[in-house]
Amino acid sequence: MAEPIRVLVTGAAGQIAYSLLFSIAKGDVFGKQQSIVLHLLDIPPMLPVLEGVVMELQDCALPLLREVIPTDKEEEAFKDLDVAVLVGSIPRGEVTERKLLLKANVAIFKSQGAALERFAKKTVKVLVVGNPANTNCLIAAKSAPSIPKENFTCLTRLDHNRACSQVAMRCGVPATHVKNVIIWGNHSPTQYPDVHHCKVNMAGSDLACFEAVKDDTWLKGDFISTVQQRGVAIIKARKQSSAMSAAKAICDHMRDIWSGTPEGEFTSMGVYSTGNSYGVPEDLVYSFPIQIKDKCCRIVDGLAINDFSRGKIDATATELMEERDMAVAALAMLGHPQNPDTRL
Repeated sequence: MAEPIRVLVTGAAGQIAYSLLFSIAKGDVFGKQQSIVLHLLDIPPMLPVLEGVVMELQDCALPLLREVIPTDKEEEAFKDLDVAVLVGSIPRGEVTERKLLLKANVAIFKSQGAALERFAKKTVKVLVVGNPANTNCLIAAKSAPSIPKENFTCLTRLDHNRACSQVAMRCGVPATHVKNVIIWGNHSPTQYPDVHHCKVNMAGSDLACFEAVKDDTWLKGDFISTVQQRGVAIIKARKQSSAMSAAKAICDHMRDIWSGTPEGEFTSMGVYSTGNSYGVPEDLVYSFPIQIKDKCCRIVDGLAINDFSRGKIDATATELMEERDMAVAALAMLGHPQNPDTRL
């Protein structure tokens, strides 16, 4: 059995973590031979709840779980980490404006980025889940300047999974028969679920998605809006944000980073843009088509982009630039002066 890796989950007493921690601890993410030390961070009022979560993990008697460290202290939570899953954030309600959500979360991710810089391994892989995930990820990455920006990703796999599921249901096939969907841009209603490069396996043959679905109007209309608005629809239905599906997407995302993507396939995740792919400006965390090998994420370049897609790819980039500028302003209001070298 491999030496244990240290995995942090923040917001560890919350509903997403409750669905997530068992899968991590039993080997569904990092492999059945990889032992784990779990670091669980939450705010002081949640520590009694977190203690109950720890007891449940202990009672599962999982052979890979070497130790569980519950804490409200960043120096303990972030020490010597191999993986950080930053779930905890100010939650989104049914009517919460995205702008207000961003301002509320700036201080959290500034602090956690600084903690990664001070205490974690420089090889740590960081996944930001707490919304607005793309811009929170950018703040965290810029607050940890000695950790490579390519080590920071944000979760758009939930949107990716939603898109695959919608196509699969429409075609009457399992979701595993749908591959190479792309989520472009922001984890927000401006995101663009793109199926122009998607393949659907039907009766043993890979068909282009538009050929398999045979309904261009749906693919360019209701399909896109359904994926974009799915999170809001779930909040309206269950009065809470996605938890079970979010936890599954986190597992899928981190498993791909750890084990790689299948040959010829790509997934979607938010990564730091250097300005060299698909006309997306630099200094954003933007969701691209991604292939992964040896724990390194690579943007899949060279895909054909039609005019329909171009407009949507640009629109979600514009929103991310606006969010980044709001984050700069919010940091200034919190007493974090803008660094001219990093723009945050």
